[in-house]
Amino acid sequence: MKIYDQWQEIISNQTEESFSSFWDKYSETEKRIYTDILKSYESPFGGVFKDLVQKYDATEILFMGFLDGINSSLKEELNLSKIDENSEINLIIDFEKLYFNMLEAKADYLYTLSEWQSVFTQEKLDEITKTQKRSKTIINANKIGRNEPCPCGSGKKYKKCCSK
Repeated sequence: MKIYDQWQEIISNQTEESFSSFWDKYSETEKRIYTDILKSYESPFGGVFKDLVQKYDATEILFMGFLDGINSSLKEELNLSKIDENSEINLIIDFEKLYFNMLEAKADYLYTLSEWQSVFTQEKLDEITKTQKRSKTIINANKIGRNEPCPCGSGKKYKKCCSK
């Protein structure tokens, strides 16, 4: 079975009892990897899959989870289903997108890492945060004003008709 398939199976088969233990292991591994990436953000990130697993003291499956998580923040996404232990991994990370996606995922243990300060200024981090929050704002283009005619066709103002 491919490593990616094993990762998908583990994720989909989590129970309430097993999730906490799994999440603790996964988040610690992920935090360790991201801390290193952010410390050396100007250097390319890459190597052979099994060597990276060893470098970050991870399991193959947890490292695949990291790759699955960062994949949407890469300038060129990886085909995760084709990765095996001997695959060469080279990540070209879009750091703005990565920070945005961490905010989106509510991964506060990652977007609050102090190493982000070396990647972006605080103003830039605040700007990305505002952009992410604005992307969640829903604007109803079909909103009816209180003093507009009611859409039901009664001829009354909305506030005196269907708004009640």
